Amino acid sequence: MAVLEATDIVKDYREGRESVRVLHGLSLALEPGEVVALEGPSGSGKTTLLQVLGCILSPTAGAVRVQGESAPPDRPARLAELRRRHIGFVFQQYHLFPALSARDNVRYALQIKGFPQERRAAEADRWIQAMGLADRAEYLPRDLSGGQKQRVAIARAIAGEPAILLADEPTANLDTQVGRQVLELFRGLASQHGRAVLIVTHDPKVQDIADRVLRIRDGRFEH
Repeated sequence: MAVLEATDIVKDYREGRESVRVLHGLSLALEPGEVVALEGPSGSGKTTLLQVLGCILSPTAGAVRVQGESAPPDRPARLAELRRRHIGFVFQQYHLFPALSARDNVRYALQIKGFPQERRAAEADRWIQAMGLADRAEYLPRDLSGGQKQRVAIARAIAGEPAILLADEPTANLDTQVGRQVLELFRGLASQHGRAVLIVTHDPKVQDIADRVLRIRDGRFEH
């Protein structure tokens, strides 16, 4: 069974008195254990689609199902619950809490996900170390480089082992070696742990680990 399904997704935005359609009836399904790359030029609708799939944005029309459960666009509390239980999200702009250390950014995410307090520290340390940040665990975001902040964001998304990982340009701020390590980690999470991974990217290296590639242009999939 698909862990994430989207059917006939339409997304409109208001610009003044006009309505602009960004997504035009897109459908897709993500299976456990697969890595899917989503490619397309800037402005093609990649990030909007990712946020709809992640229950951050509600579609204008169409339906999203997460682990077989409906994601009703008019019930924000339900959408938040689905995100918390099933989805890890790597944001392009990090969205780290500036007053929390790298470790505590990950711990706080685990708290939101309902992890018991006695497990949060070990789980946070596990993924901070996996991202090569053990020596930066107590640093605040302002004291980290862009690449280090990206790795904290990835650790936060992976912590708690969500069934679905949605990543928006996760290698954009990483050097070649670290970027390759992160992609190998994503591949391992899918192959060894059955996670479904969707990566929005301009990085051609993502194709090396992807089971399939979706291409989007002007809010439509290219075939």
